[in-house]
Amino acid sequence: MKPFYLKKIVWIIAVVFFQFSSVSPAFSFSIGDEREVGEKLLYSVRSAFILKDDPDITQYFAKIGQSVLEIAGIQYFDYHFFVIEDKEFNAFAAPSGLIFFHSGLLGTMNSEDELVSVMAHEIGHIYKRHLASRIEKGTYSGIASLGLALAAVAFGGATAPVLLTGALAAGQSVNLHFSRQDEEEADLLAYGWMKKLGRDPEGQVKMLESMRRISRYRSERPPQYLLTHPDPEARLNYIQSLLDIDQENITTKTSTREDFEFFRCKYRVLANVRDTELFKNYLATVMADARATPFSKIMATYAFSQLANNEKDHSKSLELLEQVINAFPEKNILKVDKGVYEFASGKFTEAEKTLRAALRVDSSDLLAAFTLAKLLNRTGRSAEAEAYFLTISYKIPEYSQVYFELGQIANVNKQVGLEALYLGKFDLYGGKVKLAEQSLRAALRDKTLSEKNKEEVRMLLKKIELIKK
Repeated sequence: MKPFYLKKIVWIIAVVFFQFSSVSPAFSFSIGDEREVGEKLLYSVRSAFILKDDPDITQYFAKIGQSVLEIAGIQYFDYHFFVIEDKEFNAFAAPSGLIFFHSGLLGTMNSEDELVSVMAHEIGHIYKRHLASRIEKGTYSGIASLGLALAAVAFGGATAPVLLTGALAAGQSVNLHFSRQDEEEADLLAYGWMKKLGRDPEGQVKMLESMRRISRYRSERPPQYLLTHPDPEARLNYIQSLLDIDQENITTKTSTREDFEFFRCKYRVLANVRDTELFKNYLATVMADARATPFSKIMATYAFSQLANNEKDHSKSLELLEQVINAFPEKNILKVDKGVYEFASGKFTEAEKTLRAALRVDSSDLLAAFTLAKLLNRTGRSAEAEAYFLTISYKIPEYSQVYFELGQIANVNKQVGLEALYLGKFDLYGGKVKLAEQSLRAALRDKTLSEKNKEEVRMLLKKIELIKK
């Protein structure tokens, strides 16, 4: 078929799709069922993987996701975005609005537009309820086995030691893979949403090119993402055809945009994974490359500052960060980083001054608030610290570390039941369901626990029973 006619056909399909597209319910699998499976899968993931859920990483991914959702319109679910510490090239949209990104996938991206394209594609799968439409509950012995099948599809063998305690029939998993039609629908939705956001769909092309390259390079053992999201070559041709047809109507980003927030978040994630040697080599290559832009080199300097802080070389971390601050004096989040480094180095007076100044500029910055709260608690001001921690727990209710900190305060105040409640939440959101149940039951035995807190404990125990079914 000649390229001209191919482009015409693709354009007609796109017009028809957007004219008649709507959220199509899958009648064999209810919204309630989908939420239950999502709960089970999330806690299985928490058990099997380390989630990179620092407050600023969570805030950044939520902001990117929300920008897409505002364009997409009414949804069945509240969406939640998670970054998993794992070197595999993988992302997955699970039932009930859960979207997972592996650090290995993030490491391949070179722009925020690429991230938005994957985010929008995965939201497209949930929006169209592609997995729900493929699920026939009668095929499974129950919601639990369905959750296991879904986990096997989403993450392959990586979760097997934790999730697959019994044999899982291969026939159950195979029906949960996305079809070629599913992929085209999600790609087309992502393309349209990126246009409406004023994003450059070239980011979508770049990601598909990366997928094609990886599929060729790892043809004998393709990553799980390419097993669940098949045929990157055909998908790339499809999007390129749309892009060729629509080029004049696309509002692209300006050449001066450098994606500071994206690279800061990306390097925060990659600097905090367990194996950093390859990352260090990559950064050294950037710094030595005469063709690298000044922006690329200063962001590599930022990454080196993160690595130095993690290695407790605090003087070096602060020295490198000052170079980045001098390059971007208007970026308040770098002041937050400075406060974090100062706190880690034991410079509490300087850290408090830096963090309070950063919060005066942006009171919604949760990394600044969390670090300041830890500092206040460490220096004997637990009441003020507790207020900050509680605010963070309202904003990010599944951030496990905040409950550890609240539990310490409750321990000092001899609030036995409250301490057990916080410990239970810390374990629950850390994937340790059995330990969480023990702590929560202990909390109920404390007669001094408030009725409001007892009601929360009962609700959490019901959630645990649902997960265990």
